[in-house]
Amino acid sequence: RWFTHFYVVSVLWNGFLLIWLFRAEFLGGSLPSWIQHARRALGQDSQSEDTGKYSSYYDASHFSSLLVLLLLWLHSCRRLAECLWTSVFSSGVIHIVQYCFGLAYYIAIGSTVLCQVPTDLRNGKELSVQISWYHILGVMIYAWASLHQHRCLVILANLRKSKSGKVVSLSHSVPFGDWFERVSCPHYFAELLIYVSMAITLGFHNLTWWCVVMYVLFNQALAAVLCHEFYQKNFSSYPKHRKAFIPFVF
Repeated sequence: RWFTHFYVVSVLWNGFLLIWLFRAEFLGGSLPSWIQHARRALGQDSQSEDTGKYSSYYDASHFSSLLVLLLLWLHSCRRLAECLWTSVFSSGVIHIVQYCFGLAYYIAIGSTVLCQVPTDLRNGKELSVQISWYHILGVMIYAWASLHQHRCLVILANLRKSKSGKVVSLSHSVPFGDWFERVSCPHYFAELLIYVSMAITLGFHNLTWWCVVMYVLFNQALAAVLCHEFYQKNFSSYPKHRKAFIPFVF
């Protein structure tokens, strides 16, 4: 249940970053100086100078970053709402190191998106919106994965509720329906797809975000394997055809 704190931080922090970026891109404002310091620390200035002449490409790059930050914020809003009003949590605890890391992660992830934006190219000019095919594809995969993640979380919550919606148990049960028919942890698989959709929205080429995707892949895969082993150990009739994380693969 303390994951709720992560999404509160993410909604507030990434919402703050989204407002800053929106002002800079559409209202001709400027990003705060600490972003420029962060860019210099990450070695982004030389890239901006070398590629500044490709204005149309960088309009698309600016819009991609703005769109991804919006998707990340919407994802955090949905997850916060699910933590508050959908999920039914047991009395499980979280390690203090994991808790601190989670808070830092959701601050860093939005800052990572913002640092992909060239801050010295706009010169006060407003953004010329460049919608490309990969923006549409990325948003479609994002919406599809988000829908299924929500459905799976509702299924998990309903296992602990009566038909009237009252919580009657905090024990674990075997879930069925939606992507649970293929994998033990479809909500983790959907999380991976959501981050992949953001990589696509950035235009496939952003190495930094693909590193984020790889982190999510290993993090969610580990959690899925542990859950899968728990189901197999505690439920003798657990469906043998289910994979742990990725349908038909892993």
